[in-house]
Amino acid sequence: MRQCRRNKRLLDLVGRCLQEGSAIEIDGVGRFRLDEQRQIHFEPNGRPRVFLAYAEEDRSRVRDIYDALHAADFEPWMDERSLLPGQNWPRSIEHAIEATDFFLACFSRRSSSKRGYFQSELRFALDLANKVPLDDIFLVPVRLEVCAVPRHIARKTQYVDLFPDWNQGMDQLVRTMREQERQRREQLS
Repeated sequence: MRQCRRNKRLLDLVGRCLQEGSAIEIDGVGRFRLDEQRQIHFEPNGRPRVFLAYAEEDRSRVRDIYDALHAADFEPWMDERSLLPGQNWPRSIEHAIEATDFFLACFSRRSSSKRGYFQSELRFALDLANKVPLDDIFLVPVRLEVCAVPRHIARKTQYVDLFPDWNQGMDQLVRTMREQERQRREQLS
């Protein structure tokens, strides 16, 4: 009963905001809109969500991945572009990883050996990957340069190289994620 009242209050709030002309978008999921008869409709964005995990030193290269994925009609998530001022960023990052379709672990010589948030995000994603069907692609290791992928991951998961040919690596990455999304849609039909 309490959940019903919360849902009703949320729907009332969404309706009031839309009536006032405000846009209501749920990050990475879709948006609410009013039709000609002033009825509320939800439009899912339908773009696959991709979380980008990386070490701070690799930020500029990961920005390029973000831009390429966005141009390929994916919904990439990167802390510097997706977190809002005042957000509880550790919880926001965990939520983004839980809600993502693909987790890209961007490996370099620095990220492989550095302690910090990249390792924490990677461990969290590995825990989630244990709950994904075995044939599903969730965690995708991406090598930014010649470096070792942790044995635990390399033993089970094929990685993609974005060097020496960036375009070839990105094409392979995009094709793989699109094919996985197609298979997921077929399973739901």
